[in-house]
Amino acid sequence: MRIAIGADHAGYGLKGPLAELLRGLGHEVVDVGAHALDPSDDFPDFAGAVAKSVASGETERGVVVCGSGVGTSVAANKVRGVRASVCHDTYSAQQGVEHDDMNVLCLGSRVVGKELAKELVSVFVAASFKDEERHRRRLEKVLAMEAESTGPAA
Repeated sequence: MRIAIGADHAGYGLKGPLAELLRGLGHEVVDVGAHALDPSDDFPDFAGAVAKSVASGETERGVVVCGSGVGTSVAANKVRGVRASVCHDTYSAQQGVEHDDMNVLCLGSRVVGKELAKELVSVFVAASFKDEERHRRRLEKVLAMEAESTGPAA
């Protein structure tokens, strides 16, 4: 699988080990940055780059790391076609893909440590959408909401 990865200054320390893990699992990694530690960088730049990569089909999934995971989730979800979520437990990381077709995993480096982050990423990339009627029906409703959303930002 081809996977985009990105992180701001808060997630920078986790990005390298996670990219290495993904390569070790046989995945191709597209690193969108940050490529150097810069305390003044902004998470939307990296969340947006990962999200656009996934939405365009350049990559199949994405992983973004910031301090809490919340900001990157909010930013990534602004890109049509992206279903991003903060996951700090393996159940959510797996179920998010299986039931909700989540395609971007957002992690908080100030919330999870390196080993748990590796476990979360491993579970996320190993999971696949369960194309059962109830999951498909719910996903179609989410996609319809996205398609209808054309108004100004709140």
